[in-house]
Amino acid sequence: MGKTLGRLRRLPEIECLFPKTLSEALSLLRKHKGAAKAVAGGTDLLPKMKRRELAPKYLIDLKGIANLNFIKYEKQKGLRIGAGTTLNEILESSVISKRYPILTEAVSQMASTQIRNIGTIGGNLCNAVPSADTAPPLIALGAGLKLVGPKKTRAVLVEDFFKGPDKTVLDPVELVAEVQIPPARSSEFGTYLKHTIRAEMDLAVVGVAAYLALDSKKHICKDVKIVLGAVAPIPMRAKKAEAVLIGKTLDDDLIESAAKIASEEAKPIDDIRSTAEYRKEMVKVLTKRAIKQSLEKV
Repeated sequence: MGKTLGRLRRLPEIECLFPKTLSEALSLLRKHKGAAKAVAGGTDLLPKMKRRELAPKYLIDLKGIANLNFIKYEKQKGLRIGAGTTLNEILESSVISKRYPILTEAVSQMASTQIRNIGTIGGNLCNAVPSADTAPPLIALGAGLKLVGPKKTRAVLVEDFFKGPDKTVLDPVELVAEVQIPPARSSEFGTYLKHTIRAEMDLAVVGVAAYLALDSKKHICKDVKIVLGAVAPIPMRAKKAEAVLIGKTLDDDLIESAAKIASEEAKPIDDIRSTAEYRKEMVKVLTKRAIKQSLEKV
């Protein structure tokens, strides 16, 4: 039986710690290294604990740390989102919907309102499931993460953050502090689409983000990112499909060709939600649709 259908049991006894500052949280992580887990919304972590997939002795609650919850935009520097910002706060942000609508599109298709009120963008990324809806649009936008530890701060691209299912480059004593997205440009357009078994709030069977940069006449593709979710151990770019489009006019035949190549690049598996063959077909369908919908926004 798959993880999502595993038996949920009562949470084991655990000690909860409530730091008020980021430095205090980092000190607790270092003190209880390997035995503690940081938690913000807990919408992914707590079910894993109930299924006994994780058994930390300590939970470090980050909700009381005010400087992890913010949305700030500067024209020259771009967008910064605190890791503790909830998904609904992102969905309701006029700055994000105006300048980075692809992220708004993705978050709008996630979970229920109740879950989005609790779940955070940092938690969605750190959970590191291949079907995470925030990952493809953030990778398409060229977003990075600010990682903080007790001794140093470092930056890593979202594209390089994931190592495998449930695995990231985070050290046990590090936290994701914020998401950083480069300045938005008027010549860039994107779309995020996903296919699910039941409703939009369900986990993605396939997710596709397409992000285009066009020349001043809006005919030639200067740059493109096609990012696939739920079809490989980690969110992945379809780089061969991207290469087909760059420097060319995006007509129907070319888009069809790129979509087919993206399908061939995907590395899906059979699981309880879909077959690998079906996922490959949906990659082709959604890639073509996402590119065309992005062009319609020009």
